[in-house]
Amino acid sequence: MIEELFLLIGILDIGDSIPWLASFDLQGHVKRMKDVSKKLDKFYEGILDEHHERRKSVKDYGVHDMVDVLMQLADDPSLEVKLEREHIKALIEDLLTAGTDTSAISVEWAMSELLKNPEAIQKATEELDRVIGRDRWVEEKDIVNLPYIEAIVKETMRLHPMAPLLVPLVARDDCRVAGYDILRNTRVVVNVWAIGRDPTKWEKPNEFRPHRFIGKNIDVKGHDVQLLPFGSGRRMCPGYGLGLKVVQSTLANLLHGFEWKLPGDMKTEDLDMDDRFGLTMPRKIPLLVVPSKPRLSLHLYSFE
Repeated sequence: MIEELFLLIGILDIGDSIPWLASFDLQGHVKRMKDVSKKLDKFYEGILDEHHERRKSVKDYGVHDMVDVLMQLADDPSLEVKLEREHIKALIEDLLTAGTDTSAISVEWAMSELLKNPEAIQKATEELDRVIGRDRWVEEKDIVNLPYIEAIVKETMRLHPMAPLLVPLVARDDCRVAGYDILRNTRVVVNVWAIGRDPTKWEKPNEFRPHRFIGKNIDVKGHDVQLLPFGSGRRMCPGYGLGLKVVQSTLANLLHGFEWKLPGDMKTEDLDMDDRFGLTMPRKIPLLVVPSKPRLSLHLYSFE
């Protein structure tokens, strides 16, 4: 459902360019939007009903997750703005969509690029062995001590930004940018995919080279205009902190825990790197990769 949602949000619809055709829904996008909206609403209603039943049946239930926090706020009579059921569902959708699809896409692209660049995997695992050792998994607090892992994530987000065209903005005032007059209320679309591959800003921009970030004070938090995977300013992605930690921790543990290979006799040059256009740009063909050998002490793989 989330994949369908992201596809439809970013799809090119003729009604956007020729407004009088919008009501005809010639491409069927509106029908698809209504269908996925109904499915998602049913899913969110189930989540809320489940939490409501728990809160009623368990004495002193308290707060266990984000939905509990929102429902608790909705019951607070002192709130200046009343939090309704529809608001809670909207907030759940924001966190689910921003925190699942985008993070999964980034990890998948990182693994894809690493499989085509085994020397980068070797440098990453050497760093992990030196900093973490082989007797535990990587924790969130370790990431600051893993600069090469951070560099891999930055390089992945440069080549494969989660949203290649940032969510459209609107100019609040008349302004001039690079000699062009931008009128108030003009729709502004920022092409971060093109910025990340600009040859005037990056050496060999189409190559996966994580070491380009080592020793460089370039971040992904909107401070450096040549790397804006989350946007910048007041309208940047509000979940960038969570998303970045999820991607870094997940990738670090995948590399730390296992040696990886492509299935069967497949070679790295056979790995299809085409993407699929939408609000986000996942791989056109999902990545299939095999954990060939554990790297850590065997007792660490027992999950209960």
